[in-house]
Amino acid sequence: MKLGARILKTGIAIVLSLYIGQLLHSPSPVFAGIAAIFAIQPTIYRSYLTIIEQVQGNLIGAILAVIFVLLLGNHIIVIGLAAIIVIIINLKFKLENTIGLTLVTLISIMETQSGNFIQFAGIRFSTIMIGVFSAFIVNLVFMPPKYENKLYAKIVDTTEEIIKWIRLSTRHDYDHQLLKTDIKKFKESINTMDLYYKMLKEERYYLKKTLPEKSRKLVIYRQLNVTAKKALDTLKRLHRYENELLHLPENFKQSIQEQVDSLIYHHEQVLLRFIGKIPTPPPYAEENLYLNKQELFDFFLAHQKESAMDNSTHDYHTMQIVASIIDYGEQVEHLDTLITSFHSFHHNEISIEMENDD
Repeated sequence: MKLGARILKTGIAIVLSLYIGQLLHSPSPVFAGIAAIFAIQPTIYRSYLTIIEQVQGNLIGAILAVIFVLLLGNHIIVIGLAAIIVIIINLKFKLENTIGLTLVTLISIMETQSGNFIQFAGIRFSTIMIGVFSAFIVNLVFMPPKYENKLYAKIVDTTEEIIKWIRLSTRHDYDHQLLKTDIKKFKESINTMDLYYKMLKEERYYLKKTLPEKSRKLVIYRQLNVTAKKALDTLKRLHRYENELLHLPENFKQSIQEQVDSLIYHHEQVLLRFIGKIPTPPPYAEENLYLNKQELFDFFLAHQKESAMDNSTHDYHTMQIVASIIDYGEQVEHLDTLITSFHSFHHNEISIEMENDD
C-alpha cells in the first residue's frame, strides 16, 4: 500500500478547509471538507479549471435551491425535482464534472427554510466554496505534481525493459510465457506514459521565458512515447513471427540481428543524451549506425524472389518484421534530430529526478 502525493494532498485540503470553516465560524464546516474532496485535482491547471467550473456549477445549484424553496418549499419530492433540473442544466452548459458537488450544494441549502433563508443559503454556498479554494491552494503549494519526472522515469524503465527483450528475441533465447506476460505489462506502461504526457501538457509555466523550452520538451516527450511504442511493436512482431525468423537464410537472420542491435543501441544512447549524460553532438559517426538498413531491405527482396514460387505466408510475415524494424529506426532517428536541436537551443543541463508512480 503506497501513500501517494495526491492522497496526502487530499487529507491536507480537508484539514485546511475545515480549519478555515471553523475560523470563519461557519455553522457547518463539514461541507467545506466535502467540497475539498471533490475539488482536489492531479494538476495545477486542472485545479484552476475546477475553480471556474465549480463556481459556475454551484452557483446554479444555489440559485435553483433558493428559487424552489421560496416557490415550492423543501419537500423531498421538490428536492428530487430540483436535482433533476440542476443535472440537466449542468449537462447543457458542459459542467458535468461539477454535478456531484452541485447536488451537495443544492441539498445542503434546501434542507431548511426556517429563519433568514437567503442568508442561510449564502452561508452554505460560501462554506462549500471554501473547500474548493482550499483544494486549489493545497495543490498549488504542497507537493506540486512533477509529471515530467514521472514521465521520464516511466519512459526509461519501460524502454529499457523492451530493449532487453528485443535483444533476447533476436537471439531466440527467452521464456515465451514470461515475455507474453511482460508485453501486457508494457501495454499498461505505455498507457501510463500517455496519461503522464497529457498531465504534463496541461501544466502551464507562468514565466514567458520558459515557454519555448517547454514547448520543445513536450515535442521530445511525445516522440519518446512514440518511439517506445514502435519498440514495443517491433518486439511483438519478433515474438509473434519467431518461427518465420528461424527459417530465414542465415545471412538474412544475421542482417536482422545486426540492424536491431545497432538500432536499440542508438535508442539507448539517445535517451542518455537527452539528459546530458552523453555529449551533443554524439561522439560517434552517425552514418555508421544505419549501414545495415538498406542491406536488410535488399536481403528481404532477395529472399522474396527466391521463395516467390512457394505461395507461402512466410514472406508476408517477414515483411511485417522488416517494416516494423525500419519504422522503429526512423522514429529513433527523428528523436535523435529533435534532441540534437533541443540541445543546440538550450545548453543548460536538464535536471530530471527519477520518480515512481503515485
